[in-house]
Amino acid sequence: MNDTAAAAPAKASMDTSKFRMLHTMIRVMDLEKSIDFYTRLLGMQVIRRKDYPTGKFTNAFVGYGDESHGAVIELTHNWGREEPYQIGTGFGHLAVGVPDIHGTCELLKQEGVKIPRPPGPMAHGGSVIAFIEDPDGYKIELIERK
Repeated sequence: MNDTAAAAPAKASMDTSKFRMLHTMIRVMDLEKSIDFYTRLLGMQVIRRKDYPTGKFTNAFVGYGDESHGAVIELTHNWGREEPYQIGTGFGHLAVGVPDIHGTCELLKQEGVKIPRPPGPMAHGGSVIAFIEDPDGYKIELIERK
């Protein structure tokens, strides 16, 4: 076997052309506070919500539209948990496109949202971005998209 063949990725044995991202799940301490953040402050909608009494948790899915057309966020609230979750070192951030990043950040700041990185250009030029935090400390990158 030559070096080129060893470096080439193996071909998938199935058709993945219709695969798509469905959702990202994050665990939250206060479901109502998180739903308020994602719906009222970021303009998402609650798409569906279900309690699982035997598992002692609730799932709420929020997003910008029907799940058949785009990915959503699954907010999972485990009942009775008192200590905050540790946000893993492998988790990066969620990203949301906004038309006016400065105006959006100003309104979020007035709502008490933490903005650890105010709006500004990316380090290597290009897009204008900012980072905000949800009520549990998850980072959300805002990317200005006119």
